[in-house]
Amino acid sequence: MKAETFKKISSTQWIISISLMLLFVLLIGNFADASAYCIAAILPGMTTGNIVSGQPLTTELTREYSPSLLQSEIDNRIVKIRPMSTPVDQISRYKGARKAGSMIVDYYSVDVKPTKTTLKTAYTEPEGSAATANNRRAKLDTANNDIFEISDTILVQGVKGYESDGVTPSQADLVLYVYTKDLNTGAPLVNVANGKTLGTITDCVPTIPAGTCLIRMGRAATELDVQTAQFESLPVKEQNYCQIFKMQIEQSTLQKIANKEVEWDFSDQEEAAIYDMRLGMEKTFMFGVKHKVYDTLKKEYVNLTGGIWWQAGKQYEYDPSVGFTQSDLVDMMQMSFTGNAGNKRKVLIGGSDFIGRINKIETAKIVEGDKNMVKWGIDFNEISSKFGRLYVLHSEVFDDCGMSDYGFIFDPEYIQKWSHVPFGSQALDLKKAGIRNTDALVLTEASCLTLRYPAAHMRIVPVSE
Repeated sequence: MKAETFKKISSTQWIISISLMLLFVLLIGNFADASAYCIAAILPGMTTGNIVSGQPLTTELTREYSPSLLQSEIDNRIVKIRPMSTPVDQISRYKGARKAGSMIVDYYSVDVKPTKTTLKTAYTEPEGSAATANNRRAKLDTANNDIFEISDTILVQGVKGYESDGVTPSQADLVLYVYTKDLNTGAPLVNVANGKTLGTITDCVPTIPAGTCLIRMGRAATELDVQTAQFESLPVKEQNYCQIFKMQIEQSTLQKIANKEVEWDFSDQEEAAIYDMRLGMEKTFMFGVKHKVYDTLKKEYVNLTGGIWWQAGKQYEYDPSVGFTQSDLVDMMQMSFTGNAGNKRKVLIGGSDFIGRINKIETAKIVEGDKNMVKWGIDFNEISSKFGRLYVLHSEVFDDCGMSDYGFIFDPEYIQKWSHVPFGSQALDLKKAGIRNTDALVLTEASCLTLRYPAAHMRIVPVSE
């Protein structure tokens, strides 16, 4: 080949190469618009699933072609949103709910037999010279005769017995023995263990004032006794209604796309709505009244659930005019943790004034209140005594309900949540329905709380003299 021809071909090839390079650069420069040269498509897989081709994978596409893949975070977030403000709801969620197959929940609870009562009518001892052998026995008219059975022993609180000589007062309280009961009234007829000598008659029952506390103790049998009074217990059916709690969040399309000075999107509104919903549920779970209300406009019945405040089996009263003393604190814990009252660790919640009164109490050897602990996602202050431990927390719902001087002790082991409809969300397509140009979400739960062991829970109530 001639040199001129070679140079000519090389020059032509060089021009073609430069042109191809320029075209490649132009394509690279327009790479951001490459999708314009592609055809977007959703293709079925060879065996299962869908393949996204020619466009990025978005949450909208995911929800359209694989609706169950993306899970809602509401169930997880609800136990994280301000748990300190809703302790009852928080603890019940941590413990888990039992599935209720109906909006009406029937449950059984067994209470313990009462251990104490009071003397309704005073018993007065006779003058020493008028005493007879009959004064070794006494018939007691009590406020609750049914708690006593034959062979029971009774501790008469605050009334001292006597030493063996029947004259010297003893340090021990008076102890009585029930030898039989009145057939008509059921009043216990008693002998005395450490009685008084009146004249020449020994072991007489001394004077017992009206209102004296009578405490039922253990039974005492004779050598020849084979049987004793029977004791049986049966559970009692209780009932509560599940209440349908709802909250709706909406945002218009223009609100969604508008420029904002700070970030405030739909999830922020959702979080605020969940918090408000939980506060309302907390108040209902505490102080709600079980009832069916007829809505005259909708012509339907509405279930209202009963609160655990009314389900508690005990009540402690204190005088707010003298404050809440350390003696009140010890007595409150004694009542809460004694008398077959459940576990030795319980939760105490109350209004700001009540919690403030507790904080003003100086600690002593038998009561400590300087410990902090985190449980169920809540930061508690711990008070411990010889009777048990209380996890203390201020509950703002008491203040909201005008009960800042009230408190409530409950045993977390014996509080049960029932759920007919678990907490969840439902998106409403109001645009397609032709109602409103908004994004809408409805939060729903149908549930209630029950106390399985009423004696393990206690109300704390201020009482004015």
